[in-house]
Amino acid sequence: MIDLAKAILAINSNASVVIRNEDVKNIEWQNGTTPIAEADILAKQKELQTAYDNNAYQRSRAVAYPSMADQLDDIYHNGLDEWKKTIKAIKDKYPKE
Repeated sequence: MIDLAKAILAINSNASVVIRNEDVKNIEWQNGTTPIAEADILAKQKELQTAYDNNAYQRSRAVAYPSMADQLDDIYHNGLDEWKKTIKAIKDKYPKE
């Protein structure tokens, strides 16, 4: 779950806050930070979580791809078409949704 601090900083990157118990009702605004409405914070948190969830395939692919050195070695030894097959298999396993 995207935490409240990340949502607040996405709205105001200079915000200074203390958040107790990850509760939107327990935010202490510090150093003259203008308070942000609870509804706006929760909406931003939901937006960020949706974006994170929608990009799960990217994180899965990043872990599954061979290192760049291994990919270059594959191209050198097996040619571009074989490398494309390797990459396509990963993209097929973790498709964009």
